Amino acid sequence: MMLLRICRKSRHKAHRWFRAAIVLLLWMCAIRSICCAAAAGETKHIVQKEAEFDITYNDLVTSDNQTIYAFNHTISRNKTEGVRVSVDVLQQQVESPFLFVIRQKQAVMSFQVPLILRGLYQRKYPYKHVARTLCQPPTRAASETQYFFVDVSTLSSQGTHYQLRVSRVESFTLQTDEKFSFTASPSQPQYFKYVFPDGVDAVILKVNSDMAFPCSVMSVQDIQCPVYDLDNNVAFIGMYQTMTKKGAITVQRKDFPSNSFYVVLVVKTEDEACGGPLRLYPLRPDELIDAGNRTKILDVMVSPAINSEKYVMGMLFCLGIFLSFYLLTLLVACVENKQMKRRELFQTLADVSPAETASLLGKNNEGKTPVYPYDYGSFADNGSTLSSEAITDSATSTDNNYGYIERSLDSVARSRQESLSSVEEDDYDTLDDIDSDKNIVRTKKYLCVSDLARKDKRILSKKYQIYFWNIATIAVFYALPVIQLVITYQTAVNKTGNQDLCYYNFLCAHPLGVLSAFNNILSNLGYVMLGLLFLLIVLKREIVHKRALVRHNLSALECGIPKHFGLYYAMGTALMMEGFLSGCYHVCPNYTNFQFDTSFMYMIAGLCMLKLYQKRHPDINASAYTAYACLAAVIFFSVLGVLFGKGNTAFWIVFSVIHILATLLLSTQLYYMGRWRLDAGVLRRIVSIIYTDCIRQCSGPMYIDRMVLLVMGNIVNWSLAAYGLIERPNDFASYLLAIAICNLLLYFAFYIIMKLRSGERIKCLPLVCILFTAIVWGFALYFFFQGLSTWQKTPAESREHNRDCILLSFFDDHDIWHFLSSIAMFGSFLVLLTMDDDLDTVQRDKIYVF
Repeated sequence: MMLLRICRKSRHKAHRWFRAAIVLLLWMCAIRSICCAAAAGETKHIVQKEAEFDITYNDLVTSDNQTIYAFNHTISRNKTEGVRVSVDVLQQQVESPFLFVIRQKQAVMSFQVPLILRGLYQRKYPYKHVARTLCQPPTRAASETQYFFVDVSTLSSQGTHYQLRVSRVESFTLQTDEKFSFTASPSQPQYFKYVFPDGVDAVILKVNSDMAFPCSVMSVQDIQCPVYDLDNNVAFIGMYQTMTKKGAITVQRKDFPSNSFYVVLVVKTEDEACGGPLRLYPLRPDELIDAGNRTKILDVMVSPAINSEKYVMGMLFCLGIFLSFYLLTLLVACVENKQMKRRELFQTLADVSPAETASLLGKNNEGKTPVYPYDYGSFADNGSTLSSEAITDSATSTDNNYGYIERSLDSVARSRQESLSSVEEDDYDTLDDIDSDKNIVRTKKYLCVSDLARKDKRILSKKYQIYFWNIATIAVFYALPVIQLVITYQTAVNKTGNQDLCYYNFLCAHPLGVLSAFNNILSNLGYVMLGLLFLLIVLKREIVHKRALVRHNLSALECGIPKHFGLYYAMGTALMMEGFLSGCYHVCPNYTNFQFDTSFMYMIAGLCMLKLYQKRHPDINASAYTAYACLAAVIFFSVLGVLFGKGNTAFWIVFSVIHILATLLLSTQLYYMGRWRLDAGVLRRIVSIIYTDCIRQCSGPMYIDRMVLLVMGNIVNWSLAAYGLIERPNDFASYLLAIAICNLLLYFAFYIIMKLRSGERIKCLPLVCILFTAIVWGFALYFFFQGLSTWQKTPAESREHNRDCILLSFFDDHDIWHFLSSIAMFGSFLVLLTMDDDLDTVQRDKIYVF
């Protein structure tokens, strides 16, 4: 048994050794065959030729032969020359592509011919003519001879004829302020070198073409190999942007340690990236599509960008403009204080005897008391010490002064006073609580401010102060995610180099630090500074008013429009936030963050309309919570419109219906002064009113003035709704803003007209503000409609609207819009603040509501 086991083990070992020997023998045979084939191929089918520049080589390539072209050229350290390799396939049908490999000292480039480039949906476009520029390797010596080899091979058994030509590129290095023209195509990209001159820290690269299509890409890359100059790899490094007719990139020396860079121009295989049409092709797998002629003529020019002095000049100019408003405001305040002291002095003199007056004023050189060209009765305003009887006498006097005004019935073209007395005395004199019943007071045919200013002033002041605190809270919670988002955008632009992420005016976009367009951000400073100035003006007015109340000044207690400053503070805060958010938007303007630039515009328009209404309806104005909820709904629709409104018929139908219904509800609320109910019986009441007033008896509206305003408002809003439904504008946010501005202007014009019709007047300061603001708004809108960029189109199409700077070589048209619109908004706020200053000495029961 032991012997049998030993025999079996010996047999197994012999079998394993035998199998290992067979495997080793087979490997040796295979390796020898491969080596023999390789040796035979090297010695038999490889042909190396000494080649020269600017000579066209016509050769045949098959799978049995490989051709190597050897080139040499002398390069110098102080001169850069480009080398360009051009290849053409001379046959219509090619069984298999052939490969070109270009071996240089420090780089290798390879490409196949026909060159296959891919488009959308994996569509393939073949190009039989290929031209590439070789990457220029650096040299340390003053002069050096370098070699490079062009290897041509294929796996096709059939012979393929080709042409090869290697030539030097003239004007490979771009010169400052010199235009250079060239042609490019998807298979024949071009790139050039630019070296920063001494003393130039930034340049602006401009590329232009008379041809919008084919779509192209311009790129700025560091001096290193390889250079990414094909449609499928041009976005790998550097900065790049798509372009149709215009393209511009500001390049800073600090971003390129070698003090030079490559300007790469590539034509895309398809035009969809530039907003061109999508060509209809049958989608068959692996089918090659003829792209047609996609050659484009381009011009390139590099010019020095602005220096640091221009930045300083721009900042000083911006600060100087808006600080001048502070100085002007300070001057006006000093004049007003001097006039107020003079009024108090003359009012004091009006209440003393002539002998005391003479002792106070002294005698003139002729022994006579000085005569002042002022009517002492005209200063019954803040600081007055007149008694109530004196006020009554002044109110019933017929002198033309600034005291309490007795209106002429002819000035309003109707007998308001008679109607008012008949309503109060004849119809309701049996009611003891007529002065406190809202339904009775607010349904009178002719109302005065005293009828709608019955609530406790302290309660109303707190109610309107909520506007300020609410908008301050909204601003904080709105601004924090905005800052986070724009920092993310700017970081993405700086890291990826994708200039298509942001819609700048690239011809006038001055970078500073990480910011790509500092001038567009700086020009928003006016909103912040003028908003702060308006808050200071309101604060000063509030302090003066409170001091008058502490003195129990009758003018402050019983005269003029009731003073509530909460909405004014909210308006100033909204103006400051508009500047801050507009600056955030211009960090990286695009369609996803456009609402940053418009949200507080809606707020400003809404607050201005509320303030106009509050002036003569202080008791029934909307609460802060309701107002901001409505404005939030407007911003919500703005976001929906930007995302889904473009060409979406269903969205426009829904929005138009909501717009019209909201207009009707608001009109009813304004017409009936809030004394109506939206409940299950509203339709029955509407039918009853139509039957009673329109069918049974044709009676005119009870409140004619309000009806005129609301009819005009409905006409305007219905027209805007119809325009939106028919035209469906792409810029929904601007369309929504136009609705708000049209309603504000309509209400403001109605207010001015009714104010003048009621016998009131506009004092000098608000009149100057109105004229100045109207002129500034006109110029501002002119610059707004210049349209230097538009996110409704592709980035390449938007760049067609780019223009050079027009102010101090630093600010463009849109920056001037920022300047002028901030000044115009500040002027509009001043108009609202001072428009009713003529009523400060008029009793509230003589100020009409409209």
